[in-house]
Amino acid sequence: MKVLYRLDAFEGPLDLLLHLIDREEIDIYDIPIRRITEQYMEYVQAMQELELEVASEFLVMAATLLAIKSKMLLPKPPAPEPDEYGDIAEEAYDDPRAELVQRLVEYRKYKELAGLLREKELARGLIHTREPDDLTPYLQNVRINPLEGVKPEDLLAAFQKVLRKMASRQAVAKIRRDEISVKDRMRDLVEIFRARRGPVLFSKLFDAGMTRVEIVVTFLALLELMKRNRIVCYQHGPFADIVIHAREGEPPDELSADEIDY
Repeated sequence: MKVLYRLDAFEGPLDLLLHLIDREEIDIYDIPIRRITEQYMEYVQAMQELELEVASEFLVMAATLLAIKSKMLLPKPPAPEPDEYGDIAEEAYDDPRAELVQRLVEYRKYKELAGLLREKELARGLIHTREPDDLTPYLQNVRINPLEGVKPEDLLAAFQKVLRKMASRQAVAKIRRDEISVKDRMRDLVEIFRARRGPVLFSKLFDAGMTRVEIVVTFLALLELMKRNRIVCYQHGPFADIVIHAREGEPPDELSADEIDY
């Protein structure tokens, strides 16, 4: 886990260097490395004498300043000789302070931005908000006209549309339903038993296309035939289909004279 050290007044070695540069009013692009190094080392030594914990970054920066100071003490390369046209080519001279200056410029930029954000944070902390209030009780009770924007021509067109709908509704078609009586259905069933000459399953007497009235009439006809002992119904097991037999000894195609008529 990375451990961040924060000293009494400075957040790091770059912050200390900026403080020394601003205090001495030094141009950041032309730092007198000897004077800054001496002041920096005095500050680090003072922290050690006060038994303060010195972060490794401060010690690394101290070593960097000493290395730059050593390079600055070395003699510069000789000036280049002019060419055939009398011009002197400017050779690139690597300033040992260039990298440090670039780091200081970027650090100052981010430090200023951090200070600006801190000011905005403090200003925003002075603002207190609350939930919006319900202002509907203070609204004026204005009655809305349901016919606002409607012209007389629109009302006439709507009235004519209603008249056309009423005219179409007056055309009533009378549908006559074909009815079948229980007596007729009994005769149909007797005819089916006579044609089959054997047992008939209960489910076979009802087709998918039969109406509700036809199903009810067929069921009533079966009950009436059982009541008159004309048929026998039984099952081979629970939930099995009902088997219907025409009773033997009775003419299957004739009904008694007192047959019901409904």
